[in-house]
Amino acid sequence: MIKDLVKFNRSYRRFYQDEAINIETLTELIDLARLSPSAKNIQAHKFIISNNAQRNAEIFETLAWAGYLPDWKGPVESERPAAYIIILGDRTISSNFDNDYMYTNSGIISQSILLGAAEKGVGGCIFASIQRKRLAEIYNLPQEFEIMLVIALGKPKEIVIIDELNEVKSIKYWRDKDQVHHVPKRNLEDLILYK
Repeated sequence: MIKDLVKFNRSYRRFYQDEAINIETLTELIDLARLSPSAKNIQAHKFIISNNAQRNAEIFETLAWAGYLPDWKGPVESERPAAYIIILGDRTISSNFDNDYMYTNSGIISQSILLGAAEKGVGGCIFASIQRKRLAEIYNLPQEFEIMLVIALGKPKEIVIIDELNEVKSIKYWRDKDQVHHVPKRNLEDLILYK
């Protein structure tokens, strides 16, 4: 079961924008983040959730979409996310957001959120390439909060296929002529150094 959720949990970038994700579902996903492991049990994250079309449009403009697809500027209107979760670091709890454990914690809670979403048939994409200052201004975010990551969510409108890493050994994802998104993965045998 967990392997199926991990395989479903791809970085989706095109969605059925009009298929709403309700606040209750987003709150359930935040609860999974709350219950996730936290280095030093610091629990220094707070969240902003959005399923509002106007706010979603503002968030969308602060994100960089698909670095390996330089000619693609992101999903068109009607294929954009139905919701977002913005992960914040709370400086009143921890002032050290440059420390690796804060980014590790952000990654752990992001994975929990996305696996919970996958269980509900919802896909997502984690963004670290964010216009943080602009996004903070949209929310008039107090200084004690630092934007760590943004997760875009929605019902996936694209097919994502995991491929074996080819002979060229390129890890770059790509799209074929039918717009199927291909994600090369290294072979399991190549990852295990010692048995």
